[in-house]
Amino acid sequence: MDRNVSKPDKTWETFHGPNLGYVMDMYEKYKNDSDEVDPDLKEWFEAHGAPVAKPLNGHAPDVSPEMSTTMMHKIAKAIKLADNIRRFGHVLADVNPLESPGEESPLLQPEENGLDEEDLTSMPADMLCEDAPNHVENGYDAIMHLKQMYTKSIAFEFDQVHDLEERGWLNRMVESGDIYEDLSEERRKHLLEQLTATEKFEQFLHKNFVGQKRFSVEGLDTMIPMLEEMVQYFMHEGADHVMLGMAHRGRLSTLAHVLGKPYNLIFSEFKHAPNKETVPSEGATTLNYGWTGDVKYHLGANRKINQASTHTTVSVANNPSHLEFVNPVVAGYARAAQEDREKTGFPDVEANKAGAILVHGDAAFPGEGIVAETLNLSRLKGYQIGGTLHIIANNLLGFTTESHDSRSTTYASDLAKGFEIPIIHVNADDPDACIAAVHLACEYRSRFHKDFLIDLVGYRRYGHNEGDEPAATQPKLYETIRSHDTATTIYADKLQQEGILEEEQATAMQKEMQEKLEKEYEKVSGSYTPGETEPPEVIEKGLPDVETSVDYDTLKQMNEELLEQPEGFTAFRNVKRILNRREKAFTEGKIDWGHAEALAFASIISDGTPIRMTGQDSERGTFNHRHLILHDAATGENHSPMHTLSTANASFALHNSPLSEAAVVGFEYGYNVQAPDTLVLWEAQYGDFNNAAQVHFDQFISAGRAKWGQRSGIVLLLPHGYEGAGPEHSSARLERFLSLAAENNWNVVNATNTSQYFHLLRRQAATLEMDEVRPLVLMTPKSLLRNQTIADSHEAFTDGKFKAVIEDPKTSGNKEEDVDTIIFCSGKVSIDLHETIDEDVDVSHLHIARVEELYPYPKEDIKVVLSKYKNVKHVKWVQEEPKNMGAWSYIEPYLRETLPADIDIEYIGRRRRSSPSEGDPNVHKNEQQRIINDALGLQEGRDD
Repeated sequence: MDRNVSKPDKTWETFHGPNLGYVMDMYEKYKNDSDEVDPDLKEWFEAHGAPVAKPLNGHAPDVSPEMSTTMMHKIAKAIKLADNIRRFGHVLADVNPLESPGEESPLLQPEENGLDEEDLTSMPADMLCEDAPNHVENGYDAIMHLKQMYTKSIAFEFDQVHDLEERGWLNRMVESGDIYEDLSEERRKHLLEQLTATEKFEQFLHKNFVGQKRFSVEGLDTMIPMLEEMVQYFMHEGADHVMLGMAHRGRLSTLAHVLGKPYNLIFSEFKHAPNKETVPSEGATTLNYGWTGDVKYHLGANRKINQASTHTTVSVANNPSHLEFVNPVVAGYARAAQEDREKTGFPDVEANKAGAILVHGDAAFPGEGIVAETLNLSRLKGYQIGGTLHIIANNLLGFTTESHDSRSTTYASDLAKGFEIPIIHVNADDPDACIAAVHLACEYRSRFHKDFLIDLVGYRRYGHNEGDEPAATQPKLYETIRSHDTATTIYADKLQQEGILEEEQATAMQKEMQEKLEKEYEKVSGSYTPGETEPPEVIEKGLPDVETSVDYDTLKQMNEELLEQPEGFTAFRNVKRILNRREKAFTEGKIDWGHAEALAFASIISDGTPIRMTGQDSERGTFNHRHLILHDAATGENHSPMHTLSTANASFALHNSPLSEAAVVGFEYGYNVQAPDTLVLWEAQYGDFNNAAQVHFDQFISAGRAKWGQRSGIVLLLPHGYEGAGPEHSSARLERFLSLAAENNWNVVNATNTSQYFHLLRRQAATLEMDEVRPLVLMTPKSLLRNQTIADSHEAFTDGKFKAVIEDPKTSGNKEEDVDTIIFCSGKVSIDLHETIDEDVDVSHLHIARVEELYPYPKEDIKVVLSKYKNVKHVKWVQEEPKNMGAWSYIEPYLRETLPADIDIEYIGRRRRSSPSEGDPNVHKNEQQRIINDALGLQEGRDD
């Protein structure tokens, strides 16, 4: 309803529809108390009197003032009734295949609203429905038309869409009937063929692989042609890529009928007899395999489709059992495919270059928080993809749990209302309505570049998996389901009744599909020899040795240009002071962490490698150290020195992320997989917060290559170090990443020099497109960011490389024959040790080595250290984390294996704890000092 009534400049006769209803309501208030309405309306009423309806047939009605007031009330009620139908018609819609619609609400009944047929007939149709078809001649026809359109087997919820243009367009599309494409007879026959293929395929699996899990689509069969329709829409829009994310339900049918995965290959997976040679080469569907593999209903696939001048790759994302966690990954795929990263500055984004489709479960959509996190990304600058098409595969159950036990909302889709996403509920047994729903969703996405949600309401013909007996928990429901015809049967009957199809044609479709399946089944052998589950040699051998230093003149030029700002730009004075220090630091002083990072980024984009970095507050840096997006103190305008670098040959994108870890990490991982030539970094605000994204670390980043052959070179920057800031601002949970480390799946590093960071980033960028690439998990500093102890002079950048082990300079000068103790340590505690050593501390018997790269374990580098000192009797591992955390549990067996048999390892650090650190800063300080003293032998130690 438009409440923006301007100052009067028209007569009443120009008002109609909802605007007239609003004005009538305001006039009632005006009559009771003129001060209750806006001054503009008060002036209007004083000048023009009571509002009247739009003239009928171009003539003003000849009525008395009393009659005019009565008519005004009737019209207001009629407009309210029409609005109620739009808002609440979904309650009465026939969208559940297993239930009849409820009783009609009084809100939607004319007589309950003080209206009769004569009242409505006397009103013009366009007062209540501006876009009604020609057969709607008066107000009564309009109300009947609205009830028909809003309470069929497709229902609409648009009230949450606040933008009046969007909501008006949506209502017009429904009320005009434009959402219903005029499907030709051939198109509808093809729709039946799609349903027949889906049904027969699922039945064939059920019969031939009894009891094996397949998570069938039966009960939601229409989802398959809906997905095909969406793919065709994106192709028509010119998309190079269509990305599809879904969990298990219906996945095999989607792979077979949307992605073209050969039936015989699916059958071979059920028989555990992979037969990859049967994949056709023409328009091939490429499948995703790692060396350990995954179950068939987790695997993804890619298919190239060539139609006329369109060349589109359709992908189904690999997906673990963690349901909705694939959502942001798919969004990341799409964003990467939409961007042009070849030019400098922020990448150009073209929404129609790629599209995303997400299929959700009805229990998972409101139940998993990752859904809300992903929806929140949809309109943010750094993450928007021009609108995602969503389908809730609503089978009315979550495993064995019914809806009333799994959500606190009326509909599974209600979560989307908070993000102003239009929602359609549609009966899965009505294929024509399902295609109409897709049509509206695609048109909306094309026009407004926003998300759209279809709640596809069906049922689940079997249990959660085919080994379950669903009647044990839902006996009445499954009594109904087992007597309910399939969507294929219902639609075939409908086409026969309409004279579009002969019964023999439907039978022939089924027979032809059955014969095709049997023929494909015969291609599959009955036995096989299990393949290798070892990682390939290229993975096992580790990262190659790459050149990462940059010559002095080039780096100096970059440094100077990074300090330049556009004419008239006024940087905030404190920021300007920080940046200005970098000029002298480069030539005469030492380069701190943020400075080293800026130089690394500048050199990487100058080499032609694009960079994308996101995280909470990452533009400035949580610890006020980065400043790669500057804000004009006077105008608020933004400037990035990376965007004006004369040597740059690729884009640089840095975005502050929303307050999310799970969705953002998933998005960046997906982006990186789709754009492997881009250095993608995610930075945790504090390293501790990464555990909110643990599913993505466990299921995607650490294991994706072994399971699916999916390469990633994502960089995780995790601030880590014990400074007395409490349990949630200390530990990035290093132990978790080390516990997941195997098969060279990633590099885990705890760097303590700024040049180390510089070379690490450049090494990562250099290996992005190599087979050896892998993610980089990097513990980054907090209090050390500006510490000159870890800062390096320019020589370390222009003539150096990353070192897996660094020997402490304060102990490297000790006589080798005098050293009887070696301390191995990693991260911030090694700097604490270094800074404690002064002329009053005798460490002539000690040597300290920092293990910078923890995984892969640097065995040879540690051997080199040990070989220098022949008289060593004691080896200590020192860490600031508790004994059951940090690197100790991981590195102890490796060190024992490397050390001579007669040398034991002593642990020095915090005792085992359930919480990562102390909450009291004074207690922390005392404990930290005890660790240092124990390590250096300055006081009596204590055992855990």
